[in-house]
Amino acid sequence: MADRAAEETEDAEVAADPEHADDLVWDSIDRLYTWLDSHQALTGRELLLTRMLKLSEEVGEVAQAVIGVTGQNPRKGTSHTWDDVRSELCDVVVTALVALRTLTPDARETFTAHLADVTERSLASTRTRTP
Repeated sequence: MADRAAEETEDAEVAADPEHADDLVWDSIDRLYTWLDSHQALTGRELLLTRMLKLSEEVGEVAQAVIGVTGQNPRKGTSHTWDDVRSELCDVVVTALVALRTLTPDARETFTAHLADVTERSLASTRTRTP
């Protein structure tokens, strides 16, 4: 119990330091990946497919929260808040990163390189346009 409290205190200190926030994210993803793998009945391809399906489930929860916050389901009315939407979006990100970690132990490097490519392509396209 004391070990867990010390770990949480350390995590909070790291999170407060922006230079180490990235380390905390990827450490948490690795820990979640390890925890999930230790509680799985499935293996191999089936495990991989269910991790991908979990991502679809989480995206559906974002949609449900948006419908709830805008009151678009007359039976339920306004059933969610924008905080619920933000929380569900975070669940999508975490689930996607765990799914990526399931595909490769180099998830951090894979994601960082892809983000750099997307950023460069996107920002380069706005620089080349003339108003």
